[in-house]
Amino acid sequence: MARHLVIGNGKMLVNLDSNCFIRDVYFPFVGQLNHVGGHLCRFGVWCDGAFAWLDDPEWVIELGYIEDSLVTNVTARHDRLGLELQLNDGIHQRECIYMKRVVVRNLGDNEKEVRVFFHHDLMIDGNEVGDTAAFYPANRTLFHYKRSSYFMFNGRSDEGGIYQFSTGIKRFHSAEGTWRDAEDGELMGNAISQGSVDSTISFRTIVPSGNERTVYYWMSVGTEMEEVKRLDQYVQESHPEKLLSRIVIYWNHWLTRVGDRFGDLPENVTKQLKHSLLIVRTQIDERGAIMAANDTDILQYNRDHYSYMWPRDGALIADAMSLAGYHGTIAPFFHFCGRNLSPEGYLHHKYNPDGTVGSSWHPYVVQGVPRLPIQEDETALVLYALWKDYARHGEIELPQALYSTLIRKASAFLCDYMEPDLGLPKPSYDLWEERYGIWTYTVASVYGGLMAAAYFADLFGDYDRSDQYRIVAEQIKQGIVTHLWDEEAGRYARGLVLQDGKWVKDMTVESSMFGLFEFGVFSAEEEKVARTMHAISEKLRIHTEVGGIARYTNDYYFRQSDDIEKVPGNPWIICTLWVANFQIETAKSLEDLAEPRRTLEKVTTFALAGGNLPEQVHPETGEPLSVAPLTWSHATYVSTVCKYVRKQEQLASSASGSK
Repeated sequence: MARHLVIGNGKMLVNLDSNCFIRDVYFPFVGQLNHVGGHLCRFGVWCDGAFAWLDDPEWVIELGYIEDSLVTNVTARHDRLGLELQLNDGIHQRECIYMKRVVVRNLGDNEKEVRVFFHHDLMIDGNEVGDTAAFYPANRTLFHYKRSSYFMFNGRSDEGGIYQFSTGIKRFHSAEGTWRDAEDGELMGNAISQGSVDSTISFRTIVPSGNERTVYYWMSVGTEMEEVKRLDQYVQESHPEKLLSRIVIYWNHWLTRVGDRFGDLPENVTKQLKHSLLIVRTQIDERGAIMAANDTDILQYNRDHYSYMWPRDGALIADAMSLAGYHGTIAPFFHFCGRNLSPEGYLHHKYNPDGTVGSSWHPYVVQGVPRLPIQEDETALVLYALWKDYARHGEIELPQALYSTLIRKASAFLCDYMEPDLGLPKPSYDLWEERYGIWTYTVASVYGGLMAAAYFADLFGDYDRSDQYRIVAEQIKQGIVTHLWDEEAGRYARGLVLQDGKWVKDMTVESSMFGLFEFGVFSAEEEKVARTMHAISEKLRIHTEVGGIARYTNDYYFRQSDDIEKVPGNPWIICTLWVANFQIETAKSLEDLAEPRRTLEKVTTFALAGGNLPEQVHPETGEPLSVAPLTWSHATYVSTVCKYVRKQEQLASSASGSK
C-alpha cells in the first residue's frame, strides 16, 4: 500500500507504483477527483516477438528522482528481452500535462524492433459509468472524456507518432480490457468505446545493437476538447525533451529557498529534506487545501481515504513549510481556513479540496446528548501556525486580511468553549480521532492558539481582545498543572475523561504530549515536561532493530505485534521525530545533538525506494504501513531538520564565543 513516485504542480497530481504504473490521476484539485482510482494503467514493452509489462518479475527496477526535482529517474532492466529502459516522468510546472521519456537501450548483439505500450484504465470523475474512449484522427491522438473532464494521449518516436491503438470494454462480463490485446504486440484498432472503457496505444522504434532510442509520451488534461488539443499542440511545438528539462530547472530553483547550510548533517539527511519539501509541495492544491495523503490503496481497508484536508495536519504542515522559508506556498492554506470556518467559529473535522466538508465519523449526538463533532486542536493550530508564519516572515497583509474573518471568530470560539470548573477547554475528539475527552495535546494547542490571537490583537492595536485571550490562556495553563499533572506517575496524563459524572485521568503514555512545549505552554526544560518526555522516550520506544517511537501504549491501528512490552505500537515517523525535537530543544552542547542526528538518519531508512515516507512502518521488517507518502511525515521531517540546523548554529556560535 504505497505510491513510490509522486509528481504534481498544485492543479494535477499523478501517483505511480513500484512498477511505474500510473495508479492515481487527480484533477482539477489535488486530491479530488481521482480519474484512475487505484486501478493499473499499465506500461509494457514488446521486443522481437516477446512481451512484458513492467510488473513482470524479470524486470529489475531501480526507482528514484532526478536530483532536486519532481522528475522521476527510473531504470528497468530485462535480461531475457535484452533491454534496459531509462524512464523519466514529470508534470509541467504550469500546465496540466503529464510527460514520460522512455530511453530504450539495446543490450543485445543484434538490431531490435521495440514497441512501447501505454494502457489507460480511467474511471473519469471517480466512476466507470458513461466514459468514452476514442481515436481522434485530426491530430492522431487518443482521448477519453466524460462531462467536463478530457484526457488526450499522444507521443512520438523516431518512427513517428502513435503506431497502433485500440479502445475497448473493461470489467464488464468477461472483458478484461485492451491491455490483453496488447500482449501479442499488436492492437486491433477499435476506434471508439463507450461505458466502462479503457484504451492502449503503442509506439515503434528500431534500436541498433549497443545503442539507444527515445520514445516520448504525454497526457494532456483539461475541461474541454479544445483545451486538451491546445495542450497537445503545445507539447509538440515545444518538444517534450525541452519541457522535461524545464521542469527539472524549475524545481531546482524552487528548492534554493531552503538554502544550503545544513551543518554536520550527512548527505542522506539533506537529500531526504529536499525530497520531503518537494513531496509536500505536490500535496498542496493551489487554492489552499493541504492534503493528508493521496494513496488510494487505503480503500482496501476502509471504504474511505486520506484525500482530505485535516486542518490540524494542514496547520502543522504549513508551519513546517514556513519554517523552511516557503511562506508563499502555504499562504493560500490560511485563506482556505478563513473561507471555510463555521459560523460558530470552529473548523470541521476535515474538508474536501474544494472546501466542502469531508466525511466524518464524529457523531452529533451520543446517548441522546448533543455533542459538537470537532477536534478543537484543528481550530487552535491554524491560529498558532499563522502567528509563527508572521513572526518569521513579517508579511502583515496575510493576518490583516484574516483578522476579522478567521482570527477573531476562531478565538472567540476558543474562549467560549471552556469548562469553567476546570479552567480547561471542553471535551472534543483527540488528534488521533479515536476518543472523546479533554486531551493534554488539545489543551496545549488551544493555549498556543489563544496566545497567537493575543499577539495578533496587539499587532493591530486591539488591546481589549488581547487581554481577554491572554486571561483565558493563563487559565488553561493553570488548569493543565492543576488537573493534568499526576504526581504518582511523575508525568502528565494523556487527558481527562468523564466517568460517572467525575473527571478521571487517562494515564496512557502518549507521544503527542510533546505539544506541552511545542506550542509554548511550558519550556521543554521545565521539570514536569522533561519527565513526561523521558517517559515517552522510554515507554514508547520500539525494541527491535527497526526502532522508532509509537503513538501510545497498545496502539491498535495496523497492529503487527501483541508483545506490548517490546512493541507498544508500530513506529510512527511523526512520533519518532517529536522525541528528536525535544532532544534538539533541550540540547546544551553540540554533543547533545548526536542522538537526534541519528534519528534523522534512521528515518531515511523508513523511506520507500525513491524517498517517500509512509505514515508508519512494520516494527520487525521496516516495511511501510498505512498510506505513503504521508504529507505530515514529510513535513515533520522538514521541521526537525530545520530546528536541528538552527540549534547547531546557536550552539556552535556559543562555543566559539566562550573561547
